[in-house]
Amino acid sequence: MTTAMSDSFDLGEPPQPAKTPDAPAYRVLARKYRPQTFSELIGQNAMVQTLGNAIKRDRLAHAFLMTGVRGVGKTSTARLIAKALNCIGPDGDGGPTIDPCGVCEPCRAIAEGRHIDVIEMDAASHTGVDDVREIIDASRYSAVTARFKIYIIDEVHMLSKNAFNALLKTLEEPPPHVKFLFATTEVNKVPVTVLSRCQRFDLRRISAEQLSKHFAWVSEQEGVVADSEALMLIARAAEGSARDGLSILDQAIAHAGLEGGGVTADAVRQMLGLSDRGAVRDLLTLILAGDGAGALASMRRQYDYGVDPLSVLRSLLETVHGITLTKVGTPADAAQPMEERAAREEWAASLGYPALHRLWQLFLKGHDEVAKAALPIEAAEMALLRAIYASTLPDPGELARQIASGAAPSVASTAAPPPTPPSGEAPPWNAGSAAKAPEPVATGPILPPTFEALVDLLDESGGLAIAARLRHGARIVSYAPPEFVLSGSRPVSADTLAELNTLLKSVTRTAWKVSIVDAPGAPTLREAQDAADAAVRQAILESPIMKAAVAAFPDAQLESWPGQRSNA
Repeated sequence: MTTAMSDSFDLGEPPQPAKTPDAPAYRVLARKYRPQTFSELIGQNAMVQTLGNAIKRDRLAHAFLMTGVRGVGKTSTARLIAKALNCIGPDGDGGPTIDPCGVCEPCRAIAEGRHIDVIEMDAASHTGVDDVREIIDASRYSAVTARFKIYIIDEVHMLSKNAFNALLKTLEEPPPHVKFLFATTEVNKVPVTVLSRCQRFDLRRISAEQLSKHFAWVSEQEGVVADSEALMLIARAAEGSARDGLSILDQAIAHAGLEGGGVTADAVRQMLGLSDRGAVRDLLTLILAGDGAGALASMRRQYDYGVDPLSVLRSLLETVHGITLTKVGTPADAAQPMEERAAREEWAASLGYPALHRLWQLFLKGHDEVAKAALPIEAAEMALLRAIYASTLPDPGELARQIASGAAPSVASTAAPPPTPPSGEAPPWNAGSAAKAPEPVATGPILPPTFEALVDLLDESGGLAIAARLRHGARIVSYAPPEFVLSGSRPVSADTLAELNTLLKSVTRTAWKVSIVDAPGAPTLREAQDAADAAVRQAILESPIMKAAVAAFPDAQLESWPGQRSNA
């Protein structure tokens, strides 16, 4: 009976998988490639140099504070400092060094997190004064085996106010054998009294180029083939964080599978939901051409591929920003594809600054709307249409010239939809009004009737700096276009006069004569505006209603009123 039951039990037992007790557990890349020496700490050269000099000159602070965004190496740096201070060298006779050996017992114990004299505490889970009191009590005793007893407190800003206050005295005058190493992502939450007692290191965001090189090295160590473009996409998505980037790279390697194809740019875009750069260029081309149907179709096509509409708007913003940088002469990014560089250079040559500024504002507004919208794709499409039909608006400078010459387009002409361009042709985005409105009839000089009107015309035509200088500093003596005389009570440099004459000739299509005489002149436009505002304010304060309001509410003050002019 017993045997039968035993046989039945044996027959019903499922097969047991073969055990492999020696197989090591997988470690994610962010932990596997955590820097073990200062030379492996990327992007923080200034801090490493400062620490190295302090160690060589024996000028070590008793407390260090590492700040920076997530994943730049704050906790890793704290552990490296602990190694540097407690390293005894391979022969056991070494002292503090910026290049810890990594083979002595203190170095290995600290790296493995088991050193009895290096105490790590997470302030997020130990926020109270009792936790800090334990540190204070233990700090009175000498280190057991190490040169220094080191306390590493991560996310130190999470400590309570009472905990910080309890730590202050010990932090200011710690025993000679104790060092405090703090790390935080929100240094603004750390009390000033604590900051003043620490030597602070601001760890920088790691550049995309440095991250890309680091990820290439990690991929090589892992035996994974990765495209340089894919690694750059991961580096940019990491936003300066090595840990975030390694986590994304880990995911990309897993996404690549076992087929041996490696990590490709297309796979990374698909994984991250990034918009393809070529698709973004095509979309921007359609927007600049005023092709609403084509732009919406392109947007829907990317959406169907799984691209987040917010990502498309972000990519458009990055492209417009890149075009503007190209236009001002910023060197091109060496890691950028040739097609992207060529497209940006072509757009930079054809688009003016007002058009780029308007595009930026429209896309930025659209990005904010999509981020908050209950219907993201619909909000994104409306944002694109708004940008497309903004091409029908006249350029501000051209509109100012048309108004001054009496040839401004009517409301109906500016509100009309853009005409369909001939096949194969795409009109400039900021020249839509010129395609709809007739050319100005007047081709002669533009002579504004007043000095204030002239300054406004220069402002609207792009001469913001000159217009601001005239509005705030020019005292007009006489104005008879195309000539005016300024007071010499406020000196005007020769460069400013030359720039003013060039701008006047460009905007008004005629040469002006600008003279400076030794006469007081009228108040500046700003002074006149302030005087007018003060007069209106005084009149309001003297009104019976305002007097009654002040009598009822003695602390009330007049901040603004209808019709008040801006102080911009």
